[in-house]
Amino acid sequence: MAAQLTCITTISDLPDVILSNIIAAVSDVRSRNSTSLVCRKWLVLERSTRSSLTLRGNVRDLFMLPTCFRSVTHLDLSLISPWGHPLLSPTAVADPFLIAQLLHHAFPSITSLVLYTRNPCTLRILPPLWPNLKEIKLVRWHQRPQLSAGEELNMLFTENCPKLHSLDLSNFYCWTDDIPVALESHPAVAANLTSLNLLNSSFPEGFKSDEISSITRACPNMKEFRVACLFDPRYIGFVGDEGLVSIANNCPKLSVLHLADTSALSNARGDRNDEGFTQEDAKFSVSTLIEVFSGLPILEELVLDVCNNVRDTGPALEILNKKCPKLRSLKLGQFHGVSMPIESKLDGVALCEGLQSLSIRNVGDLNDMGLIAIGRGCSRLTKFEIQGCKKITMRGMRTLASLLKNTLVDVKISCCKNLGASYSLKALEPIQERIQRLHIDCVWDSVEEFEDLDGYGYGFDLNVNDGGEASSNSAGSGDTFECEEDAFMFKQQKRCKYEEVNGHASGYSGRSWDQLQSLSLWIEVGELLTPLTAAGLEDCPNLEEINIKVEGDCRLWSKPSGREFGLSTLLYYPMLSKMHL
Repeated sequence: MAAQLTCITTISDLPDVILSNIIAAVSDVRSRNSTSLVCRKWLVLERSTRSSLTLRGNVRDLFMLPTCFRSVTHLDLSLISPWGHPLLSPTAVADPFLIAQLLHHAFPSITSLVLYTRNPCTLRILPPLWPNLKEIKLVRWHQRPQLSAGEELNMLFTENCPKLHSLDLSNFYCWTDDIPVALESHPAVAANLTSLNLLNSSFPEGFKSDEISSITRACPNMKEFRVACLFDPRYIGFVGDEGLVSIANNCPKLSVLHLADTSALSNARGDRNDEGFTQEDAKFSVSTLIEVFSGLPILEELVLDVCNNVRDTGPALEILNKKCPKLRSLKLGQFHGVSMPIESKLDGVALCEGLQSLSIRNVGDLNDMGLIAIGRGCSRLTKFEIQGCKKITMRGMRTLASLLKNTLVDVKISCCKNLGASYSLKALEPIQERIQRLHIDCVWDSVEEFEDLDGYGYGFDLNVNDGGEASSNSAGSGDTFECEEDAFMFKQQKRCKYEEVNGHASGYSGRSWDQLQSLSLWIEVGELLTPLTAAGLEDCPNLEEINIKVEGDCRLWSKPSGREFGLSTLLYYPMLSKMHL
C-alpha cells in the first residue's frame, strides 16, 4: 500500500496580509516580542506592524539603536539611561545633533513623543525633526532650570510643530505660571490644542482661578482639559464661581473635564472613622454648577474631585443629566447630597441613567437607600467606585450589586468603615461570577453576622423609605424601590451557607470568581495576607494581576516573625503572572 502523505496546515500558511492583521492585533509587549522570535517571516511582520516603542538603552551605545521599527508612531524616550541626565546638551557624551539625527533616521514616522526634559536644549533640537508630531508628553522630576516664566515652553512652541494638538505636562515639574505665559505668547499653537493635561501632583497648590481663565481663554478649541486646581478658600486666588464659569464659557467644546484638588492627587488614604465632612466649604454654589453644566453640552467624562464640602448638590446633578446627555463617566469628591431619595423617588446622580462609570469619594450623607437609588437609576454602570463613605453597609452594597448584576464588572470599595474585606466580598456575591477587576481593603472584619444576612433577612424592605413609611406608588412603577433582586435572594436562601468547593471549604457562596483578572489590595503595616482566602477569595482560577499597597509606620511595630508577610497565600492563584507591591 502506498504511503499516504498527510498535509499539515499551520498559521504560517496564511496569506501575509491576514497574518499581518493578526499580529497587529496583539497589544501586549511581551507577547509581541515572543511573536518576533518564531521565525524570520514573523519577525518582519511584527516589526512592520508595531506602532509603539519605549527605549531603555544607554545613550552612549548609539550603535545599538534599533533601525527595524520603521512604522513606530509613538516613541517614549523618558527612560533612556543614564536616567535624569540631559539627553541632548553640549555636555552630553555625544554630539546632540548627531543623536537627534540618528533618532530621526531610526524612527521617521513619529507622531507621538514622550521626553525627559531636564535641559531646554532637548526641546529646541528634537521635536522639530518630526513635522507631523501631534502629541507631546514632557517628563521631569529634577529641579526647574533658572529661566524666566514660560521661557522653556516657548522653545517648544516656537519650533516647527504645526500639527501639535495634545500636550501632557502631568509629570513635568515646573511652575504654574509657566503655562499661561507660554500659551498666551503663542496664540496659534494654543488655538490648535485640543487636549491639555495639567494634573500634576508636584504643584504645591495647583492652578489659581485667574491662571485657569487665562489658559482656557488661550485654548478655545480644547476637547480634553485636565488640571490640578486650588479649591481651598483659605488661599488667595482659589477656584470659585468665576473660575468654573470661565471654563464653560471659554471652552464649550469640552468632552473631557477633570478638575482635581492637589491633595486629591496624592492618593493619600483617609480615616475610616471620618464623617466625610471638612471644616471649610468650597466657595462655589449649586447655581454655578448648573451654569457650568449648561455650557458643556457634549461633555462625556467629568471629574470634580474637591477636598472641601460642596453641599446640596442633588439639583445640580439632575441638571447635569439633562444638559449633558452624552455623559458616560463621573467622579465626585466631597460632594454631599448626591442621592437622597424621598418617598422612593430618584433624585440627584441617580437620574444620570446614561452613566457607565461612577466614582464617589467622601460623601458624608450617602446611606444605603441613596446607594440603592443609584443602582436603580444608573442601570448601565460597568464600573463603580466608593471611597470614604461611613454610612454605607454591606446590605446597601449587596443590593446595588444585585441591581447591576448584568453590567457591573469593575468595583472598588475603599476606606468605608462598615466594609472590610469579608463584608465587601459578601456584598459582591451577586456579581461574583462576572466581575473582572476588584479593589478591597484588607481589614479583617468578623463574619459572625453573615448567617442572618442571606435571603430576606436584610432588615429593611426595598419598598420602604428611610422613615419606615411604605411607598404610596404602586409596585412596578418607575419611582418605587421594587425588589429587583428578589429572584437572586430566593436562590441565595436555598443555598447552603458553607459548602465544599474543589475539596476545600469556601467561605460563603460555593462559587468561584471565574472572570476576576485583576485584584487590588490595601493592607496596613503589621497585618498579614493570610486571611485573604478565608475572607472569600479562595477560588480565582483566572486571576492574572495583583496590586498590593502596604501603608503605615513600620517604626510602631516589632519585627514580624514571618518574613514573607503571608505572600504564600498567592499560591492559590495558578494564573497569577504580574504583581505590583
